[in-house]
Amino acid sequence: MPRPGSKIEKSKDFKGSIKKIINSLSKWHIVMILSIILATGSAVIYLIAPNKLSDLTNYITDGLKPNISEKTIMRINNSIDISNEDKIMFNKFLAGDESIKIDDLPSDVYEIIKPNMNMDAIKNISLLLAILYVLSSLFSYIGQLILAKVTNNYGKMLRGSINNKIERLPLKYFDKHEMGDVLSRVTNDVDTLSINLNQSFSGLVSNIVLLIGSIIMMFYTNPLMAITAIVSSIIGFMFMFLILGKSQKYFVAKQEQLGDLNGYIEEMYSGHNVITTYNAVNEVNDEFDRLNNKLYKSSKMSQFLSGIMPPMMGFVGNLGYVAVCVVGAILCIKGRIDFGVIVAFMVYVRMFTNPLSQIAQGTSALQSIAAAGERVFEFLDEKEMPVEKVNHILKNNEAKGEITFEHVRFGYDKDKTIIKDFNASIKPGSKVAIVGPTGAGKTTMVNLLMKFYDIDSGDIKIDGISTKDLSRENIHDLFCMVLQDTWLFDGTIKENIKFNRENVTDEEIWEACRVVGVDHFIKTLPNGLDASVNDNDTISSGQKQLLTIARGMIEDAP
Repeated sequence: MPRPGSKIEKSKDFKGSIKKIINSLSKWHIVMILSIILATGSAVIYLIAPNKLSDLTNYITDGLKPNISEKTIMRINNSIDISNEDKIMFNKFLAGDESIKIDDLPSDVYEIIKPNMNMDAIKNISLLLAILYVLSSLFSYIGQLILAKVTNNYGKMLRGSINNKIERLPLKYFDKHEMGDVLSRVTNDVDTLSINLNQSFSGLVSNIVLLIGSIIMMFYTNPLMAITAIVSSIIGFMFMFLILGKSQKYFVAKQEQLGDLNGYIEEMYSGHNVITTYNAVNEVNDEFDRLNNKLYKSSKMSQFLSGIMPPMMGFVGNLGYVAVCVVGAILCIKGRIDFGVIVAFMVYVRMFTNPLSQIAQGTSALQSIAAAGERVFEFLDEKEMPVEKVNHILKNNEAKGEITFEHVRFGYDKDKTIIKDFNASIKPGSKVAIVGPTGAGKTTMVNLLMKFYDIDSGDIKIDGISTKDLSRENIHDLFCMVLQDTWLFDGTIKENIKFNRENVTDEEIWEACRVVGVDHFIKTLPNGLDASVNDNDTISSGQKQLLTIARGMIEDAP
C-alpha cells in the first residue's frame, strides 16, 4: 500500500509490467490456472442456481393454489356423485362470488380442487440447490486458499530476490538513490503486489464470469425482463459515476495536502531545537494551522463523497429490484411469466450489479499491481557489480599493510573524471591522514581502496597485490573502518561491539572499551554490557562514536 500522503502512482508501461509479473510467476502457473478454473466453476454453479430457485418457487406457489383446471371443472360438473346444489355452488365460486370461500365448498368438491403441493419435486430441487451452493462455496474457498499460498510465496520470493540484489549492487546505486526508496520497494511495493494479486486475481475472473453469465441467463430466461434489469442498473451506475467523476479532485487534493502536512511535521520535528532557539514557534504553528485547515476541508469532502458509495450501490441495486418487480408483475398478471421468474431476476440483478463495481475496483488494483511491479523489477534489473576474478587471497596474518596508488584515474560518471593521475605510497606501520576541503576526494580515496568503486585505470595494490586480483570480502577483512556516521542496531551493547565476530570474551570487550574511554559510561547503565540500545536511544553522538570505535578495535584487522 502507498504510504499516507503519497500519490498513487500509475505504471509507465502497464502491459510490460503485467507481462513481467506473469513471467515471474511461472513456477506457479499450473496452480494459478487451477485457481482460475475453480473460480470460474464457482461462478458458473452460482449462475445455475437462480433458475432452479425459480422452479422451486413455482412448485410452492402452484401447491398453494386450488387445482382449478378445465379437467377438474369437467370432472366435477359431469360427476354423478356430486349433487346439483353442490355443482351450482361450485360454479358460483368459479364466477367470483365473494360470499363463497374455498373452505365453504362441499367436502366432495373440495377434495377434488384442494391445493396439492408436490413435495417430492420440492425436496429434490431444495437438495439440488443446497448441493450447488455448497459446491460453489467450496470451489471458491479452495481457489482462494491456493491463491493465498501462491501470492504469499511470491512475496517471499521477491523479498529474498531484492535482499540478494542489494548485496550485488555497486555502492554508486545507493549514492544516487535514497535508502527510503529502496526500503519502500522491499516493503510497500512487494506487499502491494502480493495483497492486490490475492484480492483481485480470482475476484476479477469470477466477477467477469458472473457479469457475462448473468446477462446470458437473463436473456435466456426472459429478454424483456433482461433489458429492464440491465437498463435500470446502467442508469444507476451512470448517476453514480457522474458523482464520482466530480469528486476525484477532492481525493487527489487530500493525498497531496496530507503529504505536504506530513513533510512539514517531519521537518519541524527534526528541527525542533532550531525553531525554539530562533523563537519561531508562532510562525511554525501558523503554517501548521494553514496546512491542517486545507487538509481538513479536502478530507471532509472526500470522506463525505466516499461515504455516499455504499448508499449509491444500494440505490443501484434497489432501482433494479423495483424495475424488475414492476415489469415482472405486469407480465405475471398477463400470464406471460410465472412468479418464479421474478424471484430468479431478483437474484440476477444482484449478480449483474455487484460484479460491475468489483470489476471497477479490480482494474484499479491492477494499476497498483503494475506500478508496484514496475518499481520492483526496475530494482531487480539494475546493473550489478561485475563478477570478480580472484587470483590471490591475502590472509590477515600475512598482511603487512603496504598501500600503493599507481596512476589512479576515476570518475563517478564516465564523462566526468575527478581523479586524473593519483599516486601515493603508504609504508607498513605508518600513520597517514588524508586532509582537505569538502569535496576534495578524501572519502573517494577510501572507497576506491575498499573496492566499493572500481577505478577507471591505474592500479591500487596491497602488499604488492592488485586489488583487482582480490575479492571485496578479502579486502574488507583486511581493514577496520570507523565511519563518521555512527550506527547502532537494536540489541545489547555487547552485541553491538562484537558485531559479526564470534568467540569474543567479555574481558576483550571491556579492554577495548577501556582503551577508547567508554567503559565508565557502560558501567553507569543498569545492565552494563547487556544494556539494550539502538540508533534512536538518547545517548550522545560522542558515546555512539566511542562504541563504534570499540567495535573497530574488536575487529582487530591488520
